[in-house]
Amino acid sequence: MNSLIAAAKAFASDEEGITAIEYGLIAAVMAAAVAVVFGTLADALEGGFGKIALLINPA
Repeated sequence: MNSLIAAAKAFASDEEGITAIEYGLIAAVMAAAVAVVFGTLADALEGGFGKIALLINPA
């Protein structure tokens, strides 16, 4: 029974691989933020470039 408790404590204190998980979570959050920002800016950019195109080539 003591060896099971010792193994559980060793497993809980082992931090190997935690950094990779943290970097993965950071990358996922950054990707989501970029997707949101570009999603909201897409309409504004499209409208702005559309106005510029109309000024350059009036119909």
